[in-house]
Amino acid sequence: MGTLWSMKFDHDMIVLGGGSGGYAAARTARDAGADVAIVDPGPLGGLCILRGCMPSKAILRSSDIMSLMRRAGEFGLRTDGIGADLGAIMERKDRLIREFADYRIEQLRGFTLYEDYGRFLSSHQIDVGGRTLSARTFVVATGSVISHVPIPGLDNVGYITSDEALDLRHPPASMLVLGAGSVACELAQFYGRIGVDVTIIQRSHHILSGLDEDLARPVEARLREEGFSLFTGTQLHRFERRDSLKVAHFSHAGEEKTAAAEAVFQALGRRPNTTNLGLDRAGVTLDQQRICVDGEMRTSQPHIFAVGDVNGVHEIVHIAVLQGEAVGFNATHPDEPQRNVDERLTVEVTFTDPQVATVGLTERRCQQQDVPYLVASYPFDDHGKSMCLGETHGLVKILCHPQTGEILGAGLCGPEVGELVHELAAIMYFRGSVRDLAAIPHYHPTLAEILTYPAEELAEAVND
Repeated sequence: MGTLWSMKFDHDMIVLGGGSGGYAAARTARDAGADVAIVDPGPLGGLCILRGCMPSKAILRSSDIMSLMRRAGEFGLRTDGIGADLGAIMERKDRLIREFADYRIEQLRGFTLYEDYGRFLSSHQIDVGGRTLSARTFVVATGSVISHVPIPGLDNVGYITSDEALDLRHPPASMLVLGAGSVACELAQFYGRIGVDVTIIQRSHHILSGLDEDLARPVEARLREEGFSLFTGTQLHRFERRDSLKVAHFSHAGEEKTAAAEAVFQALGRRPNTTNLGLDRAGVTLDQQRICVDGEMRTSQPHIFAVGDVNGVHEIVHIAVLQGEAVGFNATHPDEPQRNVDERLTVEVTFTDPQVATVGLTERRCQQQDVPYLVASYPFDDHGKSMCLGETHGLVKILCHPQTGEILGAGLCGPEVGELVHELAAIMYFRGSVRDLAAIPHYHPTLAEILTYPAEELAEAVND
């Protein structure tokens, strides 16, 4: 590496942010022989481990078990004295997160680690706690932060965000949830299942608005069955305090409505964390607050890369890792063909009950991009194993090329689809077809065999 990297720099690479994407870039570059430093003000561990996917999945396990306990009679069982101890749930979560975070911190300390804020002074220099550091290449991996939404009165009545929702020790009696994306729906269902009276207020005409509608509707149905109040197609107007309650004023179905609760959970999204990074001094182009990148994850300054939530491509941990690995290679192998992040196999999962998962193209995206496709679906309420489990909400659907039958994408809503989707991703990795999926033996009875039903239908319809 000595001939490749100029010795006038303090480090070959400086990574701003030690989360999943930043660590992946740092590790890959170090393994290629680069001198890599990581700048992170802490707490160390990254969003996924500390305030995202891992803590949320830890507490969702508790509410899923609570839901099954309440359904005991359906399976011929008796239970007495069912209740939830939110403090104990959070203590279990904290124990797990400490273990995950300690492991990541140990990994980070394998690099030169500056535990402070970094801010660009120029395209090759940053200030870290009053100290100027230089590098040949930089990776911005500072993640995202909660978006502030200027709804009249909301700041005055007060609210919690996902950060606080993952750390409450005493549940409120009631909660208004603003928004119905993945995080909102997962945590709303958690609180509803442990006894909180939850009302969800969503602007779009169905929850999980980034998904095809037929994948979101079974989740809506389950939430309503569980006693949630759910308003879609709304417009929030203002908030006010009424005694101990916080009141939302909004329009729905042509009428003015109000909803009141002890707590408001503001779940209206996150934004890239680019404030105070001095990106203008580095000459890095932004689209609003998102760092613009090309397929190699390079910014407008070719030696400065951006990975993960900060570039707004996909707010998904494993995509951030793939981006980081590509960057680590590209930065250390400038004379070799550069790596792009392949979005063909993008997998997304929402861990509601029922779960929702997608891989590859959706119907909406095919229609928007005029991509020809065939589609077939099959419902879980007509599938033997799911009927035995009592998990009959949802469906699976597969999209394929009309002539070749190559699987283009799939959408699943139902039990354990976060696991089932990976069979489809594996077949798509090898550019397999619906005929391949239909021909693969599937044990009976299993949830996975439901995938063969739309595959068989499509195999007959393919015109080759």
